[in-house]
Amino acid sequence: MRRVVIAGGGPAGAAAAITLARAGHAPLLLERSATTQEKVCGEFLGADAAAALAALGLDLRGLGAVPVRRAIFASGRREGRFALPFEAWSLPRLVLDEALLALAAESGAEIRRGVAVASAGRVDGGWSLRLGDGRAEAARAVVLATGKHELRGLARAAAGGAIGLKLPLDGVPIGDAIAVLACAGGYAGLQPRAGGGANLCLALGAGTPGLAAAARDPAALLALVAGGSAVARDLLRDAVPGWARPLAVAAVPYGYVAPPDSGVFRVGDQAAVIPSLCGDGIAMALASGAHATRMILAGRGPAAHQAGWGRHVRPGMRVAGLLDAAIGAAPGAVALAAGWLPGVARWAALRTRLGTPGA
Repeated sequence: MRRVVIAGGGPAGAAAAITLARAGHAPLLLERSATTQEKVCGEFLGADAAAALAALGLDLRGLGAVPVRRAIFASGRREGRFALPFEAWSLPRLVLDEALLALAAESGAEIRRGVAVASAGRVDGGWSLRLGDGRAEAARAVVLATGKHELRGLARAAAGGAIGLKLPLDGVPIGDAIAVLACAGGYAGLQPRAGGGANLCLALGAGTPGLAAAARDPAALLALVAGGSAVARDLLRDAVPGWARPLAVAAVPYGYVAPPDSGVFRVGDQAAVIPSLCGDGIAMALASGAHATRMILAGRGPAAHQAGWGRHVRPGMRVAGLLDAAIGAAPGAVALAAGWLPGVARWAALRTRLGTPGA
């Protein structure tokens, strides 16, 4: 029986694998995709994410990340702009995930790609993981790093959820800013994309009018976002979609924090899902993977991990939830406040950096 099996090879799973391997406990990491895949993700990296990646040994500039220095909030004809209170970056998940998995392998973790975990169940002394090819792996501890995807037998107890959409674009003059653009059903995040162009990522309610068309047709998606603000119309006027259709994911439970009773070490979006407008998802994935690793190496169980992680993230998650509710209820007021009260906007940005080293 292996000591640790990690299900999922995104930032959270890879961070756990790297740290465990460097501590002499070579884990097995199972990643369902044979090659690195695009993910519905804003691709924003704040100072906490940059610090976590540097601690692991990754250089964002060397990977081609581009800086993000300003923020824009827009709704209707209202807009607010402020300088970010920390250093931030944009880097495609394709690049980041591949670099992290390569580093995990170099550190001594066993990486198996193209191997899906179909289900998990308890056995004496640990867990049995049933793989997609019919084989099984036994482990004393499981790190659940499947992101937004559920694992049979270990699904999150989270009802409902938003729809996430992602589309890369060319011809968008976003510069070094990230824009949060209110639109029907929710909001979109737009930021520069390493290698050129921009990354557009949306969080929408399941009942959004026109959602079905936006999820399959780039023109409908761009029209939905452009209809929400003058800033969006200006930014997207000459936008050229990079894909034939957007990438979509359903039932994203923003605000979810895992309870301390699941029996496995939940990390990344399996541990907590911050509203996407805060841009701290990748940092939290890295930090939660590191937190789980510290608990494993200290001989502590999943309940201690989930309880400690929950205590760390809940204050910032409350701030994030209030911001998410405000932009849903009064997006114009949020846009004006971001411009009139930049100090408050910067305070909120700092309070929602939850991927801190001490987590």
